[in-house]
Amino acid sequence: MRIILKEDVKALGKIGDIVEVADGYGRNYLLPRGMAEEATTRSMKIFEHKKRLVSHKINRVKKDAEKISHQLERVSCTVRCQAGEGDKIFGSVTTMDIEKSLKAEGLEIDRKKIVLEEPIKSLGVYTVPVKVHPEVTAKLKVWVVKE
Repeated sequence: MRIILKEDVKALGKIGDIVEVADGYGRNYLLPRGMAEEATTRSMKIFEHKKRLVSHKINRVKKDAEKISHQLERVSCTVRCQAGEGDKIFGSVTTMDIEKSLKAEGLEIDRKKIVLEEPIKSLGVYTVPVKVHPEVTAKLKVWVVKE
């Protein structure tokens, strides 16, 4: 029996795979649980159509992420902090501070997308990666200056 998997099945395949299984396994286990659908010509055409729609949506989201990435790379964000001797700042600059600075610039970026290896603890210019999309990462220039 040929089936199209609707979800990942361990040791069988991933979503969208067309696999050959034993009749009993397909009819008694996979089909009743909604894990698969019988691979007829009609269901294959419907599946291909859904696959194209998802592909277009993913491409659109990726293009939007690339636009945001280009905007971020053109903007430099400034964070003002109190600093002591040797340009050491009191406390540290975190993703929350960078997010607030970006909001002041007019960009809405979630702080979870800002990737800081460790908090910034001294004055200077830093390049901070922002993961806008799983495949798109922007480089944001952050200026940490004395208040």
